[in-house]
Amino acid sequence: MRVLYVITRSDVIGGASVHLLDLAAGAQAAGHDVVIVVGGFGVFVDRARERGLACISATHLVRPLNVISDFRFYLELRRIVLEWKPNLIHAHSSKAGIIGRLVAKALSIPCVFTAHGWAFTEGVSRSRRILYRCIERAVANLASKIITVSDYDRSLALRSGVGDADLIVTIHNGMPSLKEKSSVVRECDVTRLIMVARFDIPKDHVFLVRALASLARSDWTMDFVGDGPTMPQVKRLVTELGLEDKIFFPGACSDVSERLSKSDVFCLISNWEGLPLTVLEAMRSGLPVIASRVGGVPEAVTQHETGILVDKHDHDGLVSALSTLIGSRDLRARMGIVAKSRFFNDFTFELMLQRTINVYSDVTKV
Repeated sequence: MRVLYVITRSDVIGGASVHLLDLAAGAQAAGHDVVIVVGGFGVFVDRARERGLACISATHLVRPLNVISDFRFYLELRRIVLEWKPNLIHAHSSKAGIIGRLVAKALSIPCVFTAHGWAFTEGVSRSRRILYRCIERAVANLASKIITVSDYDRSLALRSGVGDADLIVTIHNGMPSLKEKSSVVRECDVTRLIMVARFDIPKDHVFLVRALASLARSDWTMDFVGDGPTMPQVKRLVTELGLEDKIFFPGACSDVSERLSKSDVFCLISNWEGLPLTVLEAMRSGLPVIASRVGGVPEAVTQHETGILVDKHDHDGLVSALSTLIGSRDLRARMGIVAKSRFFNDFTFELMLQRTINVYSDVTKV
């Protein structure tokens, strides 16, 4: 089978980017021919080529809505499809998903669209929700199948009139397993917290910093792994609160799995989510998770079993969750064991890949 993947941005590596790179590499390893079309010439292109994946940089695929650029990308993608002749187009992210479906419909090619969290989800501005809900309603049935990464997003689409129950299927995100290493013994009295996330919407680093300030006298450190436009604001707040000796900013790192293995608690505080890969990475590493109760997060994190879920903007609840896990090594260990078991039962890459390829077979009959 020849599969053409399409994703909007090459300038950042987020959850959708990692998902697509893993998926394309897995499909290629399974014997399928794969090409990725992505907007621009950023870091995504380098990562794809490092993994032996053919990648075409689209000149006119840009993130903001722009009638002229979007029409030019429609023509650009149409030309690529006619030249490469795929059996299937699999689009990721809103912009690529919209134009990818339009091109696929025009050329009578099956198309799958994966929604990595809808642009009309709770937490997004009202005007943006209305706009994207209308757009997604209009283009939903141009896809042969829509994949949501959480049951939350599937239910949201159905409630919003985007597609129907036969069109939309949930396939939870999955992460590749790592080679087992000898267990890291965490005997330090200081509890090491870590959050791996881009400094940008929808993440709420500021809210987490303010909660941590309430526990300044406790023995903990926090690593904020990632970069992005809101980092300077967060750094200023850390300085204002006098937490420079407890909160650190290592930036975007290539050794995330190693950093997780040396940590005690994973945090992800967000205003909205799909099903974040970083939570699955943390579970894979045997870490308990403190996370916002948004999107598909509760489908991975079981309350008081694999971590603690906190309602959005609940300052006292977040302080309580942090205090509970900072204060109990035994509880962290018990939750971490259950989290790791849950990962291997439900969120491995192999499960995700097989379920996705089954969708490909269903819509192409190949």
